[in-house]
Formats: sequence, structure tokens, C-alpha cells
Amino acid sequence: MANVSVAAEWQLLYNRYYRKPELYPMRWKHVDLARHKVAAAPFGGPVAVIRDDSKIVQLHAESALRKLRLFNSAGHPLADAVWRHPGGRLIGMSWNDDLTLVCVVQDGTIYRYDLHAQLVEPNISMGKECFEQNVADCAFWGNGVVCITEQNQLFCIPDFRNPKPVPLADPMIDEPPRCIAVIEPQYTMSGNVEVLLGVADDPVVLVVEEDGVQRLGEGLLRGPLQKMVVSRDGKWLASFTHDGRLLVTTSDLTGIIIERECESSLPPEQIAWCGMDAVLLYWDDMLLMMGPDGDPVHYLYDEPIILIPECDGVRILSNTSMEFLQRVPDSTVSIFTIGSTSPAALLYDALDHFDRRSAKADENLRLIKPSLPEAVEACVDASGHEFDVSRQRTLLRAASYGQAFCSNFQRDRIQEMCKILRVLNAVHSPEIDIPLSIQQYKLLSPSVLIGRLINAHRHLLALRMSEYLGMNQEVVIMHWACSKITASLSIPDATLLDILLDKLKLCKGISYAAVAAHADKNGRRKLAAMLVDHEPRSSKQVPLLLSIGEEDTALMKATESGDIDLVYLVLFHIWQKRQSLEFFGTIQARPLARDLFITYARCYKHEYLKDFFLSTGQLQDVAFLLWKESWEFVKNPMASKGSPLHGPRIKLIEKAQSLFAETKEHVFESKAAEEHAKLLRIQHELEVTTKQAIFVDSSISDTIRTCIVLGNHRAAMRVKTEFKVSEKRWYWLKVFALATIKDWVALEKFSKEKRPPIGYRPFVEACIEADEKAEAIKYIPKLADPRERAESYARIGLVKEAADAASQAKDGELLGRLKLTFAQNAAASSIFDTLRDRLSFPGAS
Repeated sequence: MANVSVAAEWQLLYNRYYRKPELYPMRWKHVDLARHKVAAAPFGGPVAVIRDDSKIVQLHAESALRKLRLFNSAGHPLADAVWRHPGGRLIGMSWNDDLTLVCVVQDGTIYRYDLHAQLVEPNISMGKECFEQNVADCAFWGNGVVCITEQNQLFCIPDFRNPKPVPLADPMIDEPPRCIAVIEPQYTMSGNVEVLLGVADDPVVLVVEEDGVQRLGEGLLRGPLQKMVVSRDGKWLASFTHDGRLLVTTSDLTGIIIERECESSLPPEQIAWCGMDAVLLYWDDMLLMMGPDGDPVHYLYDEPIILIPECDGVRILSNTSMEFLQRVPDSTVSIFTIGSTSPAALLYDALDHFDRRSAKADENLRLIKPSLPEAVEACVDASGHEFDVSRQRTLLRAASYGQAFCSNFQRDRIQEMCKILRVLNAVHSPEIDIPLSIQQYKLLSPSVLIGRLINAHRHLLALRMSEYLGMNQEVVIMHWACSKITASLSIPDATLLDILLDKLKLCKGISYAAVAAHADKNGRRKLAAMLVDHEPRSSKQVPLLLSIGEEDTALMKATESGDIDLVYLVLFHIWQKRQSLEFFGTIQARPLARDLFITYARCYKHEYLKDFFLSTGQLQDVAFLLWKESWEFVKNPMASKGSPLHGPRIKLIEKAQSLFAETKEHVFESKAAEEHAKLLRIQHELEVTTKQAIFVDSSISDTIRTCIVLGNHRAAMRVKTEFKVSEKRWYWLKVFALATIKDWVALEKFSKEKRPPIGYRPFVEACIEADEKAEAIKYIPKLADPRERAESYARIGLVKEAADAASQAKDGELLGRLKLTFAQNAAASSIFDTLRDRLSFPGAS
């Protein structure tokens, strides 16, 4: 009997059964759909209602103020808001994918509302053209809208997450289109939205895109289309023709799938796909369901209805009820069809016999033994498609009963279905009233469902569902915490903190910083500071502390973390906000922050660093900075040209010298800076007098050498005297300088002034390096050491003289070296061999 009563509710459309159970009686009051504009969200979503200002209606007990009212699917009020928007009448409204209500008004302004009837800022404009021409009609899809103006121009917003209006191609029509439909971007070849227009008195459909217009259906259509709707997957187009036929074609209008006469030539008020198998057409008292063949199914209504397409059927909203028209699933048909002898039906029947302790139960099981896994699966599948909890339970009991005799059935299949049904039943329940089917649930996904629950402030159910499904609870707890802060303005900070922490600690790794940021945004800075103190991750904690003005705490946390990037973040933030002395005092107490500041400022901010060192009494560090700055002048291209830059540079060095002089530990640096300044001043004067920029930044030795080379012996002597250059050093410098300019007369004169303190070897070296052998001969005899004389003679190629000097030295090793020097000269080699023999050195060859 149960099977008969279930199947008795079904309607047969050709060879497929359809059912239309009531999901909920509507609990709203004073809502007449005929007097209102209505927008219902798919996936069992909310319903938005507002009085239709294009109709003259009797107000009854209502206020004259128009209100936007939001209800759930059972007519339970969620929120409302007074409609106070200028810009002309409301053209259309729809829920987008994230359950934001999008309302388009006549001047092209788009207002958006959340689930709590709060206006979402900012408002969006469709552009100047829509404002000037007025919007005449609009069509929505998942996350976009297309508007047509009174001048028949089209504009679209492809994605409300980036709400930029895009003009479409001009359709070049004089009259408004009779109907409009949209193929979503995800189903088009171009990836852009395609708008289908049914044109008056023209048997074609215009397809309008950004870059052009196509005419489709020429030769296929016999007249203009009155209504049209694209299937969910974008492949098919169902339309109502001018002569009262239902026409189903491919969406590119290249082929007709169904063409059937309807019972009225008046265009229907609404047309919708019911799944992918049937099309619904609604006139003011009749709903007609038509399939590819067979007689259509009629449903009569004495009240207005709204068709809400779903992926697996259509929800039907009326003033008094919410129904769901869907194709009966195959598993349900196999069990409950009248007279069914399928394995699933016999298994379901066997449970009934088992409950009544009838032996017929065993008989049924024996009959279906080979097909028992399929029968169990059918019972499990059918349970998922039921809204009635008792019927779900009976079907699952039948599956469980069959599974006991079935060894190769997946054991977790029933458990998985129980889990899904528990979730679905929870959201079907009163107060929640989201009538999701199992197919809708799978398409929507559990994470999106939980997101919708928390946006509706159903946090407890969302939390339990997350826990039950093994999902991350952080999203739910975070949203709850933020909502609690917003709604608890009268609760003291300390009390609210305890309430929040009690829940936040349930989830490891939760972002206290994000909750604190929300508290700060709501003007509760003290609560934000207390919350952020519980954030374990410095990278999240420190930026928030800065944003709420807790700079000192932020610096402490950053330095404790040891994260250099974080410390620099805080340093730069405080640096910009505070006076220099206050900033220096802040960082002085924290060695890491201080050292990082010094490192940065040493490279980029010398002035600040000098101020810092002065504020802390580190005079020697200021001095080193000044000295370093003096060398920066060298990099200035002007420094090599003229001397204006040398004056400030010398003053910097003198200032550094005076700072060094104030500390006992830096006597050497003080003296070095003093002499450096003195040398630069002399070099600067020399460049002025010689008009050659070759002195500055050379050493004392180079300065003397350059003076001698230029013939300025008085200046060279002055430098020698000023810097107390030793006689030996002076002689070395002057000898080589005179050799450089090949002033041999002066060199000889210099050698005779007095006995050179460096001896005559430098004179010899200078002459040999200048390749002046004749000059070298003048000084070689004056060398006191016979070895030096022998080697010098050898270097200029005088064999005999070298041999004589070597023989005086009586050094066999020296003779051997000299022999190698003249290895190419046989006569010379012989001389050195003879000398070695004479000295009776062994080993001569």
C-alpha cells in the first residue's frame, strides 16, 4: 500500500515520472506575488520581495513606504529595509552566486544588499549611456548582468567582483526586443557573455557580443519568438513562437529538437527548464509541462506562482506554498512504481515482510540473490532523493537489511548516505528552511553551504556541520567572532574578550589578528589590543599592532621574534610618526632595533645617524661618519675640476678631528684626521697654483714626487718639512722623480750634495729602470759592496767589470749566478769558470 500511495502522487510525461511534493507551507503574511517583484535564489536560497511600483495596488494595512523584504524558502522573515533609492523604478533584481541581492534601477544604478538587508557599498553604475538613455530591461546570470536601454543599446557587467560596465555591439534595432536571454560566459566559445534577442516581426534571433552581432535561425524560424530560455548547460534554447508553439533548438539555432503545439497562442508569463528533460510554461492559471513526446502535464493554480529553476527541477513558489517539481529518480521509480518486480522493490517489500515476521521476506531475498548489490544500491540512492525523513529511514533500513546478506557491497556506502542525509535534514528543518536536494547539495558543495549558513548567522549549525563533516572550523569561528563583536557594542571589552577566547581556543592556528582587526574596524581599539596579544604569529600580530597605534608593543614583539623584516617594518612606521629624539630614545633600549637602524642609516641616512650618535654621546662614531662623508666628495664629478668642493670637505675632516680629540681612545685617529686636512689644504693650493687637478687625494709621497716632476722643488720641500718626511724617504722619492723626468744633471748634482743616507744603489736602480746605462756607470763604482757592483755591472751587460767585482767578493755562488746571467755568451761563461777555478771552488763545469 505504501508503494501505491507514493506512486499515486506522480505524473507521467511520456515515459518519465514527475512529482511535485510540497516542501513548506509559506509562513509569510500579506504577501501577494501578483503585486510584488520577486527574486528567489537557487539552491534553496532566500526570497526577496518588494512592491511592484509599475502596478496600481491596494495597500490594505501596509505602510505607504516601500520595503524590500527578505524571507527564507518557507516564508520566514529574515530582514527588511525601506526602499529609499532615487533613480527611477526598479527594473529587475536577482541573487548572485554569493547570495548578494542585485537591484537594477532605471538610471542604471545597481544597489546591492546582503542577507540581512544591509546595503553593500559602493553602489555600481552601468555607465553614462544607461544614465542618459534609461534602462528598459535586464537579464541576470550567476555573477553578472546585462542591461538594454530604451535606445536598444546593450551594456553588461561580466563579474560583480570587478564591476566594470562593458558596452556590447549595437544590435541595430528600432523596436525593443520581445524577449531576451543570456548564454553564460562559461558556455561560450569566446568566454564572453552572449545575449540572445528575439526581434519583433523578424524570424531570427540576434546574438550580441562585445565585438559583433550574428543573425541566427534564418530559414529555421517561421516567425518572431515571444519568450525564450537557455538550458542550464548552455546547449539548448527553449522558446515560445508567435503562433503558439514550443520550440526547443540548439543554442546556436542550427537544429530543432522539439516542436510542439501549445494550448494557447498567448505568450506565457514565465518559461523555464525543469532539469534537462522538460520545459515548463506558465500562464496566469495554468502550468504546462511539456516533454519531447506524449501528452503534456497540466497543473492548475488559483494563485500566482514564481518558477525557480534548479539543477534537477524547478521550485514553485506561490502565496501559500513552496513546491518542488522534479523528475522522479530511476532508483525511486524502480522501488515504488505500482506493480514493480525489480530487485530493489522486492528488497523493500522483503523488509516489510520481515517487520511483520513473515516468511515471505526470505522468499523475496532468494529471488533477488544475484542482484542484491544493485537492489541495496537502489535503496541507498532512493533514500538520498527523499525529503520525507520516515521514508529515508525505511529505505536505509531496507538497504541495511539487504546488505546483511550481501558480502560484496561497499560497506561505507550506507554510512556515507546517512551523513549526507543528516546534513540535508538539518538544513531542511524549521528556522533554517533550505530545501536542498542531494543533487543540489553535491553541486553546491558542503563548504559553500557552510559559508551560506554563517552568512545567515547560523553559526552553531555551521560549526556542528563542519565538525561532523571533518572540515576546518576556523572559518565558522572567525565569522562568529567578528559577528559577535559587531553585535555586542554594549558588552565591556574584558567580558567580550572572555566570551571570544572561550570559542577561539577551540580552533588551533586561528587568526586572532584577523578578529582583532575587525574589532579595531568597529572602533574597539582596546579590545583589539587585548585580542592581538593572543596571536602567536608575529607576522600577523605586528602589522595589526601598528595599525591600532600600539607601536611600542609592536617593536617589542618584532624584536622578540627576531624577524628582521618585521623589525624594519616597525622601525620605518615609528620613524615616520615620531620626532627624531623620541624615536632615538625608543630604539636605544632595544639592541636589535638599534643595530638594524644603524645598519640602514649608515647606507642611506647619514644625517639621521649623526643625530642619533650625538643624542647618545657616541662622538667617535659621528667623527667616523664625517670622515666617511668627506670621501663621498671624491665621487662627485665636480671634485676633479675645481676646488669649491674641497673647502667643505676639509671642514668635515677638521670637524671629525675635533670630535676624535674629545675622546682619549682615539688619539691616532685625531692626529690622522689633522694631517689629512693639512695635506688636502696643501694639495688644494698646489692644484690652484699649477692649474692641474692631480694632487688631491694622493699620498704625501706621491705629492712630493709630483712636485719634483713638475719642477716645483720648493713645494716638495715644503711638504717634506710640514709632514716631517725622513731624509731616507726624501732621497728615495727625489731620485726616482728626477729619473722619471730624465733630469740626469740634477740627479748627479743631488748625489753630490752630501753622502746620500740611502747609499748609491737607488741612483743605480733609477738609471737602469730608465734604461740609461751611461748614467748608471757613474754611480756603480760608488757602491760599497762588491756583490752589488758585480750584479749592477751584469745588469747593464759589462762582463769584465762584473767579473772583476765578483772576484773581489770571492763569492762562488755569486759567480754561478753571473755565469747564468751571461749563459748565451760563451766567452763570458769561460771568464767566470776561470775565476771559479782560480778560487779553487769545487763543482765547476
